[in-house]
Amino acid sequence: MKNKKLIIIIAAILAVVVIIGGSAISSYNGLVTNQESVETAKANIDTMLQRRADLIPNVVDTVKAFAKHETEVFDKVLEARQNLLNANTIEEQSAANEELTTALQGINVIVENYPELKSDATYIGLMDELEGSENRIAVARDRYNEAVKEYNLKVKRFPGSIFAGIFGFEEAEYFEADAGTSEVPDVGAALGD
Repeated sequence: MKNKKLIIIIAAILAVVVIIGGSAISSYNGLVTNQESVETAKANIDTMLQRRADLIPNVVDTVKAFAKHETEVFDKVLEARQNLLNANTIEEQSAANEELTTALQGINVIVENYPELKSDATYIGLMDELEGSENRIAVARDRYNEAVKEYNLKVKRFPGSIFAGIFGFEEAEYFEADAGTSEVPDVGAALGD
């Protein structure tokens, strides 16, 4: 009789240990999987930002050929490009991307002053590539933020929150929109009206 009770108690303890251990392993593996998805999505953003940065010198060189005296604008673009390449964190990338976008607007002003540049095949091709890069960056950011959302939900929800704390998993940061993107652009000014 005592042996039966002891066996039942030991079996119950082992069952609880197995359930808790299985839950811990499952939660840990889920967190690792989601964390890896976040890292992969971040790497995809880095790849798209690198593609954009690689196109910038070609755009600058093409525009330089038409507007040799506009060196200040070119220097700002190249400096902003370098800042983007040197950015390590999501915040640094976002700030550097905003800086580069602003610097590229200076090139657009130059292009407006040189109508023959707007019809140059090399320039048109490069701008199409740059526009494609911008679209790819937007998609990569969306995918990154979706991966961050899934990961953060696992970190915050029960029982994942317990295991996240035990295993040292922390929330990931979203890729934020550049400052000023909520403002309505002046299309007339952009078109030179």
